[in-house]
Amino acid sequence: MSQSKWKFSVAPMMDWSDRHCRFLHRLLSRRALLYTEMVTTGAILFGPRERLLGYHQAEHPVALQLGGSEPEALAQCARIGEDFGYDEINLNCGCPSDRVQNGAFGACLMREPDLVAASVVAMKAAVNIPVTVKCRIGVDDQEPREALWTMAQKLRAAGVDALVVHARKAWLKGLSPKENRDIPPLDYPLVHALKRDFPGMPIAINGGLRSMDVIKAQLEEVDGAMVGREAYHNPGMLLEVDPELFDEAAPVADAFEAVALMEPYIADELAKGARLSDITRHMLGLFAGMPGARAFRRHLATEAVKRGAGLDVLRAAAAHVNRDDSAQDAA
Repeated sequence: MSQSKWKFSVAPMMDWSDRHCRFLHRLLSRRALLYTEMVTTGAILFGPRERLLGYHQAEHPVALQLGGSEPEALAQCARIGEDFGYDEINLNCGCPSDRVQNGAFGACLMREPDLVAASVVAMKAAVNIPVTVKCRIGVDDQEPREALWTMAQKLRAAGVDALVVHARKAWLKGLSPKENRDIPPLDYPLVHALKRDFPGMPIAINGGLRSMDVIKAQLEEVDGAMVGREAYHNPGMLLEVDPELFDEAAPVADAFEAVALMEPYIADELAKGARLSDITRHMLGLFAGMPGARAFRRHLATEAVKRGAGLDVLRAAAAHVNRDDSAQDAA
């Protein structure tokens, strides 16, 4: 089974994998590599950097995902990311949203392998940390084996440190970003074949990985598994990562301990002006499958958004959850 530094990671997810989410995920796994949401080069160069790039030191290892298509701008932003202390810079070549398409980056870059390679060369010249790429197997009418192999060849020559492949096409015409996460069929064997043809390049797989058994099976074929929505909607799954994949104890015993450890962080963030719901929205699935999980979610969803909501709301929500796993709940 893979021993690479990309063995297990939590995917960059727009509007989801912010710093509050990453702090929670780090409580559940010491070893998972965490990724930021995609941040565009324009936002970094001309926007509020501390707000966009700030994070808690406990999040390490944490990677910054960039969105952009101009090598010089990407190199500047990679250098800024390194100065902020990020452990890796990742280039997004897989996001299919309209905003990304209008900016001619994200999944559109699957059609521009030379530009992607030039961007990697520029970023690697600018920083001393790993530079990686996350892509699809192709877009629209591209033949995946041709598009993905061409991209991998160019990136290998550019010196990319790892390639993360979402094992679906992106249909930029006709499907929404949400539909692009589900409708195009997964093609895991294609990514496995890519790894066989590029044995020296670390390759991680992404898309539809929802159980530890599936993840372990993938790690027999590739160097890493990146999990997105399952880790977000059921963050308790991250408690399995360290014991099952790294032969180490989980950092906390259970979700109840994670909630207790979130309290000082939440108190500090509330004192800085954050709203409780900014943080607890990432915790809604923490007790997924447990008795009282539905009541926990409902209480947070209705009470945490209220003005002045504090830790008492979180404690009251957690009190709905029954620690007796033998009880039944229709969560």
